[in-house]
Amino acid sequence: MTIVVTTPTGHVGSRVVQLLVQAGVRPRVLVRDPARLAADVRDRVDVHRGDLTDAAFVRAAVAGARSVFWVDPTPHTAADPVGTSQRTASAVAEAARDGDVARLVLLSSVGAEKRNGAGHIDGLARIEEQFDATGAAVLHLRCGYFFTNLLLDLDGLRAGVVTSAADPARPRPWVAPRDIGDVVAARLLNDTWGGRVVQAVHGPEDLSDVRVADILGDALGRPIRTETVTDDDVRDSLRSVGLPPGAVEGIVGMTAGTRGLVPEQPRDATTTTPTTLAGWAYDTLRPLLAG
Repeated sequence: MTIVVTTPTGHVGSRVVQLLVQAGVRPRVLVRDPARLAADVRDRVDVHRGDLTDAAFVRAAVAGARSVFWVDPTPHTAADPVGTSQRTASAVAEAARDGDVARLVLLSSVGAEKRNGAGHIDGLARIEEQFDATGAAVLHLRCGYFFTNLLLDLDGLRAGVVTSAADPARPRPWVAPRDIGDVVAARLLNDTWGGRVVQAVHGPEDLSDVRVADILGDALGRPIRTETVTDDDVRDSLRSVGLPPGAVEGIVGMTAGTRGLVPEQPRDATTTTPTTLAGWAYDTLRPLLAG
């Protein structure tokens, strides 16, 4: 059983590696800096050191794998985020098309079902289409909004504010990356599925930004309020730090293009995961904001 894990030091990938190792599997990890791997797993994985944007490296590193877990490494700051995502995934898609990889598991997103008009999420839609055309067994995990996105504005939380361009009263799926890792690992270890599968990972409940602020306030022991900004406010902010137009629209479009979206996959036993925002905030955010 050869399982390849990309971005093995990320919020999701590190959890996948941990679970595979605990299951007795020695995964093949594609990593730019092996020193970032958890110390207790370095001797339990096969390390292939390289850059996921290097097509030759990726093509060679995934050859002969039964399964590949692909996480798009394209930063939102890329000048052409959608095109870059598609090009970066082409090497693993080629490997699957040539029969060198039997199964592909993609970390996708709610909104990819739109196919167009959702900013950088459209890049994941393009990858889904690439993988679907390979003839390999394919699983697209369409995930909700990551709890860890809150880590991007710790200063705002210290000031008691959660800022978002989303509709503050409309609930949307929020999910812990650790739970996504659990789903990924379970799928990678399962030999019974085939064809094309789409599965959402929605977290334990849909939350509006107003509800998120209430939960964070209780967990952090301080008042937290939501502050809604417009798409143009976000554009102005991103332009002010020098991001190129493609990056700006890719970021703005992820919220603007999914505003009001009802996910294609309903909330049920297969899409609901257990970790609550309250528990995650208490365990993760509270220590970071202490003092």
